[in-house]
Amino acid sequence: MTPPIDIPVGITTHSRLSEIDFNNLEFGKHTADHMLLAEYENGAWGQPRIVPFGEISLSPTSLVLHYAQTVFEGMKAFKMQDGNVSIFRVDKHYNRFLKSLERMCMPAIPENIFKEGLKKLVSIDKAWIPDTEGGALYLRPFMIATEQRLGVKVSDKYLFMIVSSPVGPYYAKPLNMKIETEYVRAAEGGTGYAKCGGNYGASFLPTQMARQQGFDQVLWTDAKEHKYLDEAGTMNVMFVMDGVLATPPLSTSILDGVTRDSILALAPEMGMKAEQRRITVEELETALSEGRVSEAFGAGTAAVVAPIQSISVNGKSYQLPSWNDDNFMIKVKNKLSDIRHGLVADTKIWNTVI
Repeated sequence: MTPPIDIPVGITTHSRLSEIDFNNLEFGKHTADHMLLAEYENGAWGQPRIVPFGEISLSPTSLVLHYAQTVFEGMKAFKMQDGNVSIFRVDKHYNRFLKSLERMCMPAIPENIFKEGLKKLVSIDKAWIPDTEGGALYLRPFMIATEQRLGVKVSDKYLFMIVSSPVGPYYAKPLNMKIETEYVRAAEGGTGYAKCGGNYGASFLPTQMARQQGFDQVLWTDAKEHKYLDEAGTMNVMFVMDGVLATPPLSTSILDGVTRDSILALAPEMGMKAEQRRITVEELETALSEGRVSEAFGAGTAAVVAPIQSISVNGKSYQLPSWNDDNFMIKVKNKLSDIRHGLVADTKIWNTVI
């Protein structure tokens, strides 16, 4: 139980809610009316506050702009059947945020600022949660280094913020993937397990090149040998191979995905055996060629479950079987949706209900 904290609120005098077409939401394009801010200075966090969404001021010499001390989380809030609002797996996101901050030499955000700030912000902007299928209020807690200095050093000042965005489905269609065996997203011992900005910037060029070749995303392989699968560009990757759910194990180069963790927790009670193990490119290609991969999909907060319809390995494309509501990936996606919207019992206490 987090101790209570006072969070002053300044309500906007001009809501932009009426300007949004909730039936045609581009992911991340629109922001809700308010945001939370808290500053860190002299070894302590100051008073968090909620203010109308707007621009912030940064010095051109702010350390974040030069040395990439920036970490974020991606979460979602949902409208429940009973009229309440749920934020999914706040504890898991908070703990992962702390691990990312530690890796980037950034101060821990107090639990009460993070959790109470989320709840208060969502309660204020709950009208921004879409009623559409697959709709949610995407929540983006993040922290940046704000000390003004050009020397390479760990910052002594930081800004923590939470902003939100009404969203629909991240991917509107099944994905065509390419296994990447030249470029690297992250290496063992690096920052791959942290949600820091540099990981995503490093992935842009090979992802852009893949899209120019007709693919939607890349499947990253290990940095040393390009032999083992790691994860997809914006999500973890999972396969139903020989009737078993398989996904690469966590490491310092793979993000501990919240949706991945949730699916692995639900799989046994849904009758699906699950394995976290190293999967080689060769093993996957052989299984694809022999028709032993019945499902392949990405799993992440933004995408939830994103079906993969083809995988290219060393220039050869393999088509995945078509799917329907009886496939595991669709069943588990629906199960997650039902939990989040209060349609089934939340036996694992994943929802923070407002």
